[in-house]
Amino acid sequence: MNFKFEKLVIWQKAMEFGEDLNILAKSFPKEETYNLSSQIRRAGDSIALNIAEGSICQSNPERGRFSGYSIRSLAEVITCLYKARNRSYIDDKSFDILYKAGFNLMNMLISFRKKVLESKE
Repeated sequence: MNFKFEKLVIWQKAMEFGEDLNILAKSFPKEETYNLSSQIRRAGDSIALNIAEGSICQSNPERGRFSGYSIRSLAEVITCLYKARNRSYIDDKSFDILYKAGFNLMNMLISFRKKVLESKE
């Protein structure tokens, strides 16, 4: 048995992205444990969590709403990546890799949300 969201490529990609962010956050200085490290982890996890929550027994408008939450969480992650780079916690190469993954995920989320909102129940 599987939950419906487990079959969604977008959920799978969001899960991978969240794990990559968790690994990154572990490398931040100890002083960021309750600040940027926590923020990027929570926002990264929120992307997949909202995709999953929106896919369970929800109407299309509800699915669209939870997809919107995922999009906002992803925007928060990108801002955290900029903060990390500005504070020299992440090098340009790592930033570029995660930024590109985030950009691709953002495009997937926007397309997914649009498709959900346009479809009939």
